[in-house]
Amino acid sequence: MNDNEGNKIRNPNRSTMKIIGGSVGFGKRLKKPDDFFSIYTEASYNYYELENYPYFILANGYANDFNGKINITRNSVDAPIFPKNGSNFSILGQFTPPYSLFNNINYETATTAEKFKFIEYQKYKFTAEWFTQLTNKKGGEGKEARNLVLRTKIGYGILGMYNSKVGVSPFERYYMGGSGLSGFQNFVAREIIALRGYTDNSLSSTSGDPLCARYTMELRYPISLNPQATIFVLGFAEAGNTWARYKDFNPFQVKRSAGFGLRVFLPMFGLLGLDYGWGFDNIPGNSGSGNGQGQFHFTLGAQLGEL
Repeated sequence: MNDNEGNKIRNPNRSTMKIIGGSVGFGKRLKKPDDFFSIYTEASYNYYELENYPYFILANGYANDFNGKINITRNSVDAPIFPKNGSNFSILGQFTPPYSLFNNINYETATTAEKFKFIEYQKYKFTAEWFTQLTNKKGGEGKEARNLVLRTKIGYGILGMYNSKVGVSPFERYYMGGSGLSGFQNFVAREIIALRGYTDNSLSSTSGDPLCARYTMELRYPISLNPQATIFVLGFAEAGNTWARYKDFNPFQVKRSAGFGLRVFLPMFGLLGLDYGWGFDNIPGNSGSGNGQGQFHFTLGAQLGEL
């Protein structure tokens, strides 16, 4: 926007979040307890600069996030695109230094910007996934048999704190609902979890929540197992929710949905998906989601939107 003399005028209503950061990681496959185990460690830093940003408690100011991450997995699935057997377990911990224990800030009188100048949190995630082949058709000469496969998965996430006077970090919170593909959201500062059958982020508060749970069951059938064009259809039933307060956490108090979808893998584009789901439960304050209403969802990749 320019004034009468052609000078640029800064829009006072502009909402921005600038991010500068980097990370370095190291992964290793383990031989014990068996060859399916691996470990990955990472150290990262992100600098956030916010201006009129309505999605976080910290709407204006800047924050520094130094954190370390460790992820232990056991992955025995038999194929990356259309697994038929095996399991995948993951335990992740992510930690910042506990600044509030030694920085001498009075958090009872500190401003929001002072509280989160250096972000502190401890974050944990656990996921378990199984693939089970339900039929046992035999393929013809040179052809792989097409069999029905059941995929089941559970996942839990916790964003913890070191000091109750500081509160839960405004960064790294969980946002649930939709396909997990939300172009206007920033994936560095938050974790977006899909739940088909509901609109994007409709199951969480505006500023995100520190607790989440998600359960998924899919029945898959391949149309083509060609590595250059893998195609399969699926029917799904899933449930999940997020919670703003630790005392309200109930892993069985979840929002449910069901539907069907299509996945297409092309080496040039990766895994593309289209789902149609119905959300069965009411979402307070959101008349366009749940209550048996249907939603189309486009997905990109196998991990986007997964816990």
